[in-house]
Amino acid sequence: MDFPQTERSTLKRLPQRGVYDRQLVYAILDEGFICHVGFVAEGKPVVIPTGYARVDDQLLIHGSVASRMLRILKTDIDVCVTVTLLDGLVLARSAFNHSMNYRSVVVFGKATAIEEADAKLAALRALSEHMIPGRWDEVRQPTDKELKATTVLSLPLEEVSAKVRTGPPSDDDDDYALRVWAGVVPLKLVPSEPVPDPRLPSDVELPSYARNYARPRE
Repeated sequence: MDFPQTERSTLKRLPQRGVYDRQLVYAILDEGFICHVGFVAEGKPVVIPTGYARVDDQLLIHGSVASRMLRILKTDIDVCVTVTLLDGLVLARSAFNHSMNYRSVVVFGKATAIEEADAKLAALRALSEHMIPGRWDEVRQPTDKELKATTVLSLPLEEVSAKVRTGPPSDDDDDYALRVWAGVVPLKLVPSEPVPDPRLPSDVELPSYARNYARPRE
């Protein structure tokens, strides 16, 4: 089922690139790592990058209880969260028509704090597993003190849209005769060889989830 289009979520610029399909939105969110959180603080616009995770129809973000962003977002203000995946550089025959292939999501809404201890712990597990599946069960679990020092916010995925560009460049008709290379330079986020902590004992083996780690792509 598609997300309903609202005044805020309906694309105004290049509306043909707008996508409201729920599963595509979820796939973009599940592939990304960093979101940008936009809000107004003391009358001034602020945008902060942070990690996140999706659980069903909720977007989770977390941080220190001292975080200004999280303290402000708990006060029932409007928030705008964006996630962008860059898939390629689109090189046209003219400078004007250069572009990028991308998949992006914009979420509007109001965040609420997750206060109950078990729910907060489950949210932190989701955040950890989103970053690297299998890690949570191996590491030390948060203490009560650490839980109290952490704020976790949930943003409902209700007012949401995606914007997607794919394919080759779109040049002006006259420019197709130019003998200038045109096409797409694909880009992809890929893991490199893990680098051990200098203080790691030499006999601690690299876990399989780190050795074989790779993000699936739709």
